[in-house]
Amino acid sequence: MVARTEEIRVERLRKVFPSHDYNKPAVVALDRVDATIKPGEFVSLIGPSGCGKTTWLRLIAGLEIPTEGAIYVGDRKITSPGRERGLVFQDPNLFPWLTVQENIAFGLKIKGKLTSEDQENIASLITLVGLTGFEKSYPYQLSGGMAHRAAIARALVNNPEVLLFDEPFGALDAFTRMKLQNDVLRIWRERKTTMILVTHDVEEAIFLGQRVFAMTPRPARVKKIIDINLDYPRKRDDQTFIALKEEVLGVLDFHNI
Repeated sequence: MVARTEEIRVERLRKVFPSHDYNKPAVVALDRVDATIKPGEFVSLIGPSGCGKTTWLRLIAGLEIPTEGAIYVGDRKITSPGRERGLVFQDPNLFPWLTVQENIAFGLKIKGKLTSEDQENIASLITLVGLTGFEKSYPYQLSGGMAHRAAIARALVNNPEVLLFDEPFGALDAFTRMKLQNDVLRIWRERKTTMILVTHDVEEAIFLGQRVFAMTPRPARVKKIIDINLDYPRKRDDQTFIALKEEVLGVLDFHNI
């Protein structure tokens, strides 16, 4: 199933977290961020730890409310969570008492009894993420990579226009992480869903993203947008890939950290 996607517009976005301690100032996480993300685009957000990347993602998800500015999906202003936006967290956060199939179905069960179309959708997602044969398995029976695949399927079950990733592979071993990166690319190309990834991994940002948004330290602004003009699948040892990695590191000033 291919999701209908629309442009995402971020306009003068500002987010301030008030301090509950009179001796400490409020925290400005994002400061007047402007951006446009095209329908079906894959964008990577990268920047120093604590710079506001996850806050931006949560604002797109509707889990936070802007202090100033707004985010639009098409002509719809985001004011709360919605089924058209799926979020994959750092941890899979599967319900331990539910099977893989039941975890994936959870978002659909909220609206009532599952239809035959829902059941077909769940079955196709299990196939899509490579969990065929593990439908009845519980989270404790899954590897880390399998648990993350189940979490991705759960986020896709409502056929969202936008899929948001908050550093989902950071705790995985290198081999599993690279396998999941390829899986995500395959899903993106099949579903044509707009995808936005928060990551600290420069290679991951370039390997996955069509554009990389390099963020400043807090309060976060977009320091530079780097176009990744490489065909998929990408090779990490390609000279252009290596040059892009050096460019991103230079923009973020990682060489001096």
